[in-house]
Amino acid sequence: MIGALWSFVGGVAAVVTLPGTIELLMLSIAALMPGEELPGGEGAWRVAVVVPAHDEEAVIASCIRSLMAATRTGFEVDVYVIADHCMDETAAMAEAAGARVIRREDPLERGKGHGLHDAFTRLGAEGYDCFLVVDADTVVAPDFLLKAAGALRGGAEAVQVRYTARQGEETVRTRLMDFALSAFNWVRPRGRERMGVSAGILGNGFGLRRETLEAVPYLAASLVEDLEYHLALVRAGKRVHFVEGGGVFGEMPVRGKGVKTQRARWEGGRLHIARIQAPKLFADVLRGQVTSLEPLLDLLLLPLAFHVVLLVVAATAHAKLVSTVGLTGLAVVLIHLGVTIAVRKRGWADVVTLAGAPFYIVWKLLLVPTLLRHASAKQEWVRTDRNATLVKDEDDEAR
Repeated sequence: MIGALWSFVGGVAAVVTLPGTIELLMLSIAALMPGEELPGGEGAWRVAVVVPAHDEEAVIASCIRSLMAATRTGFEVDVYVIADHCMDETAAMAEAAGARVIRREDPLERGKGHGLHDAFTRLGAEGYDCFLVVDADTVVAPDFLLKAAGALRGGAEAVQVRYTARQGEETVRTRLMDFALSAFNWVRPRGRERMGVSAGILGNGFGLRRETLEAVPYLAASLVEDLEYHLALVRAGKRVHFVEGGGVFGEMPVRGKGVKTQRARWEGGRLHIARIQAPKLFADVLRGQVTSLEPLLDLLLLPLAFHVVLLVVAATAHAKLVSTVGLTGLAVVLIHLGVTIAVRKRGWADVVTLAGAPFYIVWKLLLVPTLLRHASAKQEWVRTDRNATLVKDEDDEAR
């Protein structure tokens, strides 16, 4: 009786994980294929860099300084900070660092998605050729403007640059989070680019031509507005290109409740969008719109920790077919991890880091109740606790 029940559960796990296994295998193989750099185009271009911010006084100045220091030859660049319902000194510090500030106080339309839509609408009449979006907790590579805006000037409808962490070496958990971020934000978009499909938008370090925004307005307002907007682009026949150079480096929370809430809110929001959008993408595929197939597989791929747990369940089932699906899926995960190690080029340091993966999976499983809560409810833009703020708070308490 127990064996039959376990086989049934394993069968369900095999079915749930199969799309994700196919997705991981395709992207892992494609990520190792040779790629070509996107053309940079020629001629003078006006670029608006938009930085959405909600109470980010601890990090906004370093973000603006890095943007001001980035090489901009051939581009006329203006930096705008969207101070969205800020109760601190974000706006003043942004202006002092050289940015222009747009203050928002709309009580009915709060959040990053609404802030970006408002900024694009206001700036759309200012004659900018393209818009780049950078999070407030981010510093950019010196060639960020050249690579991102250059690809748009060269003909790309939309771009996403490599987005990784500013730091990830403080604890085993944060090193694993850093590795997982590289797999999601670097290896998978790289694979999509080399497969010739839309690379996706990661919310930080992406860019849009003016014409793209005119054709597909930025109306996404969920917790994962970047994913929501990317799906709108795909369904409209648009493609996002992945730019491996010119990266952006976001701050990863390493202590306090920010570590927990950031992951739970993001993954919960992703599940919420999957529940809504997966049926639409499936219908697109049935109608012959093949460009919707890869985004559909991506939505059906669970966060890797949960994916692995279900694969283990399938692999230990008594039914041979089910266990084969589970073992094959686990092998594909190992391939994906190996490709991520190869792309990151950190060698044995990453191998040692992965030894802590079982503890990371347990930590992720403990987030399930919070994740499900975020997946089922509409959430406002809640600022993630930043490390700089936490250190300041701890110093204040010590005094």
